[in-house]
Amino acid sequence: MRKYVEIPLEVMERLVEGKCVEGSLRRDEWTGKVTFRAYQRQPRDRHERVVCQLENGWLKESPQRYKFYNSVRKDLGRRMVDVVMHRELNTAMQALEIEEILDNV
Repeated sequence: MRKYVEIPLEVMERLVEGKCVEGSLRRDEWTGKVTFRAYQRQPRDRHERVVCQLENGWLKESPQRYKFYNSVRKDLGRRMVDVVMHRELNTAMQALEIEEILDNV
């Protein structure tokens, strides 16, 4: 049994380039032919700006919020981890204050 599948030209071009094409294979109700429709996926846009690059993390600004990330090794001990995290947080807060001052000038 042979079945012919209709593939749009732009999908065929992507296949010839060696790219993977995800989509759905369906039987058209009106023509009775099997057709392939590629998913029209769009890449996610991330509009984040790095405000400050820290020693163990970063501070980023997105349209809705500020994001603070800090990663410290466990073998430093709880007291040293506490000191390092507070130091990084203070550095990030100072960077935010400087940004605000520069924006208002």
